[in-house]
Amino acid sequence: MATKLELLFPIPVAFFDLGFELTEEEKSFLLNLERRPNDGNQSSVDSYLFNKVQLTRIRNRVEECVTEYSQEIWGAIVDPFITQSWLNWTKPGEYHHKHSHSNSLYSGVLYIDVEDGRDRISFYQSGYQQIKPIYKEWNRWNSDSWWLPVKSGQIIIFPSSLVHSVDNVPDGLIGKTRVSLAFNTFAKKIGSNKNLTELSL
Repeated sequence: MATKLELLFPIPVAFFDLGFELTEEEKSFLLNLERRPNDGNQSSVDSYLFNKVQLTRIRNRVEECVTEYSQEIWGAIVDPFITQSWLNWTKPGEYHHKHSHSNSLYSGVLYIDVEDGRDRISFYQSGYQQIKPIYKEWNRWNSDSWWLPVKSGQIIIFPSSLVHSVDNVPDGLIGKTRVSLAFNTFAKKIGSNKNLTELSL
């Protein structure tokens, strides 16, 4: 048996609590947004929702979480800000296609209304695996994908390059439409002038 096990180069997927209940006004604003078809579900026509004054309180909390993720968890010397933000609706029998987020530093999701304990998000390992043996059982080290349960009022944040999806849920297994608010981020300045890697926007 190993005397020590190190996790090299782990990818942090952080979970935060929103910390408060949405008001009826906030819910009404979100649930009555104009929709457009997406690949497997629907998303809001407006993709800059956090620019709306009706969501100021929610945006402030999400920004706190993004800053903590970046500085305390990831350890990055950047000051991230939210770029795009949009709502997703996924009905029973629908799915959210496998994807990552280009032109973004960190991405995240605030779960507005989900089936607590039964809804989940799946993440996928990227890169070609030249050697792939048969495994006795799947775990976080040998799996190509791994899913994590989610609940309403929860915020998750992860690197935008991490591929993710929401599985196709059979009709009747989950009885209501999943509603989530997704967002991307970037930073005004990345890198170092001294090291000739600086990017200032």
